[in-house]
Amino acid sequence: MVTYRTHSIEFKRQVVQEFLSGETLHGLAKRHELPRNLIRIWVQKYEAGSFDEDVAAADTMQTYEARIAELERLVRRQALEIEFPRGL
Repeated sequence: MVTYRTHSIEFKRQVVQEFLSGETLHGLAKRHELPRNLIRIWVQKYEAGSFDEDVAAADTMQTYEARIAELERLVRRQALEIEFPRGL
């Protein structure tokens, strides 16, 4: 039976940095009990920048701020629609 494991971003980043610092793919795979192909995939993702949590957090924050601003405009408009008939 195959067991599936998940690895944290920190662990992936550590393994990739060890590889980039000169550690052999075979040695890393043996030490961490990982397939060599998986380490290659992590290196590609690292080089593409998908492990960069700060960029992802900034993108998420911008999305949330835009959504909050949209909801605030909607609430203001609805409040004005409620208050306008009362003001007459």
